[in-house]
Amino acid sequence: MSTFIYRDHTLYAEQVSVAECVRQYGTPLYIYSQSALSNNYFAYARAQERIKVCYAVKANSNIRVLNILAGLGSGFDIVSGGELARVIRAGGNCRNVVFSGVGKSSREICAALQADILSLNVESEMELDAIADCARHTHIQAPISFRINPNIKAATHPHLSTGKESDKFGLHPEQALALYEKAAGQKELSIVGISSHIGSQIFKAAPLEQMLNELLDIVDRLKANGIALKLINVGGGLGVCYRDEQPLSIGQYISTIEKKIAGRDLTLLVEPGRSIVASAGILVTQVQYIKKSATHKFAVVDAAMNDFMRPILYNNFHKISTVQEAHPRKKLPYHIVGPICESADFFGSNYMLALASQDLLAIHDTGAYGFTMSSNYNSRPRAAEVMVHGKEHMLIRERETHDSLWHNEWAPAQ
Repeated sequence: MSTFIYRDHTLYAEQVSVAECVRQYGTPLYIYSQSALSNNYFAYARAQERIKVCYAVKANSNIRVLNILAGLGSGFDIVSGGELARVIRAGGNCRNVVFSGVGKSSREICAALQADILSLNVESEMELDAIADCARHTHIQAPISFRINPNIKAATHPHLSTGKESDKFGLHPEQALALYEKAAGQKELSIVGISSHIGSQIFKAAPLEQMLNELLDIVDRLKANGIALKLINVGGGLGVCYRDEQPLSIGQYISTIEKKIAGRDLTLLVEPGRSIVASAGILVTQVQYIKKSATHKFAVVDAAMNDFMRPILYNNFHKISTVQEAHPRKKLPYHIVGPICESADFFGSNYMLALASQDLLAIHDTGAYGFTMSSNYNSRPRAAEVMVHGKEHMLIRERETHDSLWHNEWAPAQ
């Protein structure tokens, strides 16, 4: 059930009027629902007892978001030293942190070891050697899992695919087996598990089942050679509905995985990101101008591609609605575009809306990969972020100012 609903023709976030948030904080504005965040997390946490949930920080890394999830008991999947620092600052338990990614620096690896994280997911032989070097330098045994690339097409956008042999992620199974043997002979390393992640926006169970078959075959071959694993990390990627997609439910997703590992002494680890935070957020923007060309009607809004990149990166659809419903006006097809000097600066085409200048629009399902992918292109300050909980709302990230844009640059004395 959505926590962004209309009452008396006005959009509310939980029990807070979106228009009231705009009056206090301005636009563009990201608004998140704490209830939606919590409910989506608990859908995973309550699914099975043996599951360990490690939220994918890259989806939405605001410290308050991480703090709420940490308070609910979530672990974290990170892909950079900066994300590790955010988790620590948010009060997360580093013993429930896994570190993924193909390009971890020695500095990041050493920081992860010193933080005592659960596992480093190894993605190449050179990275394995770098981890061993860091372990010797810090005198800390490194807990490692190997990330497998099972060469599985996940039927998703090419930019979201991570499990084909042409993708940069993970290791070929035979290569991984050789590296497990290499790692087993090094006292600086502690082998704890195996991992894979084949992509995002996965809507069918078949690719997950195929991935698990590949992983369990490796688990069995390792066990026969005296290497017993404790963790099996199946990544994230569960699809969410932006338009009319039919995703697996979280229960179906977990059930598919559980059936495959039933009877095995393995702890299941999942790394959901989008499916926890996407539906928990909206981006609110104000119409600046209505413009007509020979063929189209444009609503020029004050948000832009620097605030929300997904439509241009993935040609992705997001529902857009007016914050105040205006029934007397006639609905017309509008292209929703931003002010940046790029033709790619758009949020969608032919939305049937009744619009006037200064109207507020809500771009829905923007809690994932919204603010985290934003930039200062065209020297635009990034948006503010607000968390709503019941009747309460709080600013969790201030709007940037022009001064903040050049805070770290050289500038002439005044």
